[in-house]
Amino acid sequence: MAEHVLRLHGVGVEYRTPAGVVTAVSEVSLDVPAHGITVLAGPSGSGKSTLLRVLSLVERPTRGGVELRGTGTARLSSGARRALRRTEIALVFQNPADNLVAHLTVGDNLRAAAQAAGRTTTPDELLDQLGLPGTAAWKVNALSGGQQQRLAFGCALARGASVVLADEPTSQLDSRSADLVLETLADLARRAVPVVVASHDPRLIALADTRYDLRNGALAA
Repeated sequence: MAEHVLRLHGVGVEYRTPAGVVTAVSEVSLDVPAHGITVLAGPSGSGKSTLLRVLSLVERPTRGGVELRGTGTARLSSGARRALRRTEIALVFQNPADNLVAHLTVGDNLRAAAQAAGRTTTPDELLDQLGLPGTAAWKVNALSGGQQQRLAFGCALARGASVVLADEPTSQLDSRSADLVLETLADLARRAVPVVVASHDPRLIALADTRYDLRNGALAA
């Protein structure tokens, strides 16, 4: 396996607004190891979520480059980027409900995630591993917020993603539900699944194997 799963080279992100150009990210270069938990830490407005969107190939940077497993992505078409997001990259959002298909059962969410990447999965086996045994036939809304986030990470495993990215995955959860997410992140690290998390949660930051601090869109010195 390559030493790094993602790399950024001099990435900048700017937005044009009626008031002028706003810089969200400025000249950021960083490496995401192919193992462990990498945390993008910083207060709200520091550029964490923007950087995560760039890393997940959801957003093209204004300048600079993104490498996925040693391959540059700057010249890829929108379709090729979508294909990589479907098969190689899993992005978990803040709101647990945004990560799942509400009208599908828990098991069908896992099956759908696997099928999207051209794979198959055994939901009951994976749910046992996720600490959600016996829930395959449940509707998503029968799960707590923390369980839904745990299932979202399970969908990433079902897809066989090369890297999992999560944007403030504990920010909308109570303490007990957040504990489930922290346990899941630790479990992914034990499975050698690289994870990138944008967060200002001190408990989550404490799990970091690699940490980058952001201030005003740039890496803190």
